[in-house]
Amino acid sequence: MGIRIVVAVTDGHWFDFLRRRPDLGEVNFWSPSAAGFKALQPGELFLFKLKAPANMIAGGGIYTHASSMPLSLAWDAFGEANGAGSLGELRAIILKNRKVDPETKGDIRIGCRILTRPFFFEEWMPPPESFAPQIVTFKSFDTDDAEGRRLWDQVSRRMGWFAGSARPDGDARFGKPQIIQPRLGQGAFRVVVTDAYQRRCAVTGERTLPVLDAAHIHPYSEGGVHRVSNGLLLRRDLHKLFDDGYVTVAPNLRFEVSGRIREDYENGRDYYALAGKEIRVPGDTRQQPDRNALAWHNDNRYLG
Repeated sequence: MGIRIVVAVTDGHWFDFLRRRPDLGEVNFWSPSAAGFKALQPGELFLFKLKAPANMIAGGGIYTHASSMPLSLAWDAFGEANGAGSLGELRAIILKNRKVDPETKGDIRIGCRILTRPFFFEEWMPPPESFAPQIVTFKSFDTDDAEGRRLWDQVSRRMGWFAGSARPDGDARFGKPQIIQPRLGQGAFRVVVTDAYQRRCAVTGERTLPVLDAAHIHPYSEGGVHRVSNGLLLRRDLHKLFDDGYVTVAPNLRFEVSGRIREDYENGRDYYALAGKEIRVPGDTRQQPDRNALAWHNDNRYLG
C-alpha cells in the first residue's frame, strides 16, 4: 500500500477563518460527532474540500492524530486553531451542525483530526473525478492507484515537495510518495499525551479529564520538544509541583517528592504518601518517558 490521502468536506467559515491566520502551525479539523477516525496514519496527507458551490480542494495539512474529546478540552488545546474566535462561537457552530437546541447545556464531545503544517492554496484545485457530489464527509485515496498518485503529485508540485529532475516536457518529476514527519505543536502535544496515557494521571490514576495536564519533562522553553516521550500526564496540582521542582520522576520511573514541600509549606502529607510509587506509562515503548529527559529534570529542576 502506498501513502493514503483523505479529501474531507468542510464549509467556508472554517476555511476562511483559518486561512487568515497563516502563522498557525496546527489546526483542528473537527467533526460535530465524536465518531472515531482511522482512515490515515500520522504523516499522511489530509486535504479539505469546500462545499458547493465551490466544490474545490482548497488546502490541507499533515495528519497527526485523531481523538474524541470534550469541546472544552479542544478549545483549551487549540483555541482559534479550531476555526472560531471564541469557545461560545465554536459551540454554537457545532450545535447548529448537529441540528439540536442551541440552548443545550453541559459539555459536548466532538471528533478531532489534528493537522500540523497546514496550508491554504491561493488557486484551488478540483477533486478527483471519483469524488461524488453526494459525499458529505470524506473519501480516501492511495498513491498506489493512478487517481491517488495524480492527487499526490498535484499537491507536491504546489508545495514544492520532493521535486527531482525535469522531464523533457518541462514538468517536474516526483519521486516515490513518502510519509511526512508531523511536527507536534502545543495543542497536539496535549492531546496525544492525554491519549497515550489513556486519560489517566501517570501517578494517581485520576481520570477526571478537566484536571489533567500534559506536562513537559524537559520544558519546551528550555530546549525540550513537543514529543510524547517528553511528556507526562499529571493531575494539575502535580503538574505545578513538577514544574516547580517539588516532585520529579526518576529515570527508574519512581515518583519522588522533595522535602522542601514540608520546609516551605509545612504540609505535603498527601504528596509524601505517593513517594516511591512507580508511575503508569504508555504501552507503546516509543511513547514512554525518555530517560535522558527524566535525568535532566532530576538534575536541573528537582529540589531534592
